[in-house]
Amino acid sequence: MRVLVGLFLALGVSLVLAQGLLARTLETISTERADRQALVSLRALEDLVQRAGGSGDSVRAVVSTWKEQLPPGSAVRVIAFSGIQLEASTFPEDQGDRAAPRRLSREEKPIYDRGQRLRAAVETNREEGSARKLEVETEALPNGGRLLSAPVEVDGSVVGLVELAIGPLAAPLKPGLGPLLLWLLVPLAVCAGACFVLRRQLLLVAVSVLALGVGLGGYASYSLGLLSAEVRGTQELVAGQLRTMSQRAQAVMAERQLAVEPALQPGNWDADHFRRPLGLVTPEGAVNEAAVSARVEELRSGANRAFGGLGVVAVALLLFIGMGGLARTIETVVENRTAYLYIAPAMVGMVVLVFFPFFYGITLSFTDSNLYNTGQSLSDIWVGLRNYAEILGDFNIARRAQDGSIVFNYLNFYYTLFFTVVWTVTNVTIGVTVGLILALILNVQGLALRPVYRVLLILPWAMPNYITALIWKGMFHQQFGVVNHVIRMFGGQGLAWYDTPVTSFLTVLATNGWLSFPFMMVVSLGALTSIPVELYEAARVDGASRWQQFISITLPSLKPALVPAIILSVVWTFNQFNVIFLVTEGEPSNSTEILITQAYKYAFQRYRYGYAAAYSTVIFGILLLYSVVQNRVSRATEAA
Repeated sequence: MRVLVGLFLALGVSLVLAQGLLARTLETISTERADRQALVSLRALEDLVQRAGGSGDSVRAVVSTWKEQLPPGSAVRVIAFSGIQLEASTFPEDQGDRAAPRRLSREEKPIYDRGQRLRAAVETNREEGSARKLEVETEALPNGGRLLSAPVEVDGSVVGLVELAIGPLAAPLKPGLGPLLLWLLVPLAVCAGACFVLRRQLLLVAVSVLALGVGLGGYASYSLGLLSAEVRGTQELVAGQLRTMSQRAQAVMAERQLAVEPALQPGNWDADHFRRPLGLVTPEGAVNEAAVSARVEELRSGANRAFGGLGVVAVALLLFIGMGGLARTIETVVENRTAYLYIAPAMVGMVVLVFFPFFYGITLSFTDSNLYNTGQSLSDIWVGLRNYAEILGDFNIARRAQDGSIVFNYLNFYYTLFFTVVWTVTNVTIGVTVGLILALILNVQGLALRPVYRVLLILPWAMPNYITALIWKGMFHQQFGVVNHVIRMFGGQGLAWYDTPVTSFLTVLATNGWLSFPFMMVVSLGALTSIPVELYEAARVDGASRWQQFISITLPSLKPALVPAIILSVVWTFNQFNVIFLVTEGEPSNSTEILITQAYKYAFQRYRYGYAAAYSTVIFGILLLYSVVQNRVSRATEAA
């Protein structure tokens, strides 16, 4: 009975999730179909307006003729930037006294601003030789429809704007319930029959896993067939519309005596929002079978991965229930319900605030997420291990310049890692050494004003480190900094501390050294006070010197406290963002960046979110490996 219940839940959950994924994909296909049809109409009109010169009576004649070709509920308008003029419009609000041609009114300024944004986008993309800014804007309308806007170019210059308003989208495609019920009930019936024949638990589990595979595989076959048919149907629909629009455009060109060169290429009207042809139809308007087959294969590949993941989850759920895991879990929860009730808020908080961001960041590291594609789904920007290959596979650390000098690539991961290791080792060494020496001094019996010294020496740690970092940055200022003033008092020349990698590194080393020694001093002092005085008295009786007492008694006694503190200090220093970011800002030329500040700049200055997530994941892996190795070697955190 447990096996049958497990099969029902596992298969039911996986099929419902598959149905939801299929419905979402079909909705995406429906939206894409409507978008492409609208863009075809917009680009065709844009082509005709450009051939009409972008303004004047020819444009109004084109719009007057073309409005008969648009679907019911659609409207178009053409704006000329010269004179801020409404050249032509079929919008209901542009009739009567407000009919075109006329100058745009004050309340219509957003239309003109939209045109200027599109002109800036076209010019930026042209200068950069890339597709970075959208050249077609889409805006939702109050009636559920959409407004599409595209620039009008004449002789290579953007001279105006053409807009198309379309009505609400048709109801999206939806998968039927029949196939879902079929592939749910048939495997259940087979497994139920097997329960009466087979008595061995393992055989029943094997049959249920097989039935689960049949059910999920059957629904996957139905889904893939439906998706393939809808994708091909979309291409046929768009290709048919392109051919119709091309014929109508030819008729308008002949009727209005518009320029016939260059020849119409309706395939270019089927484009994305960067006005790049999608390539799914030929320039003449026929379906590009090779491109469509590639699109279908890509869609099938993604669906297969999704169904594979669902299958793994479903099998795990089936085995968990069928082998009695769920029953034992429920029994344990009921028995210890009070304890679970107490820890539930903490677990929910951990999931929401720690685990979800952590695993989402790892997922993001496998994408090409950036500022310009944040609206796309993860599957559309998935790049696999490309970010990791780019980070870890770049060994261009240094090169030799023409004058024979060595020039370092400061953006290279391995250079930044080397600098981070040097930064961490030197800072931890200084912090541990200074902190231990001060702790030994403060632990001297009979030291006068010891409480005052303790308070003063803890102040650098008590102050917010960003305030301390800004103070030290000012102290190293070339003209007004106190450090250069002291150097000049003794006849020296003030230094430009942030102009060379070495001197810039010294500034952050001094700053972080000032911040780090109090922590080690407190840890060391606490451990020193716990060492029995009798050990030192016995050592002195045996004739041990102070150094021998320090080596044989003090250091071994400090180890259980110092080693965990050093591990923690290494992790803190490795990720010490504030000091580097506030004091040197990575200058000169990113030479003093550590891994965490480099990851920050990739995310929030270069806007490569996926690459920055991969960078951060690599940092986490390095620190995790260090902590594991350090714990195994030292065993200082293990119980005695």
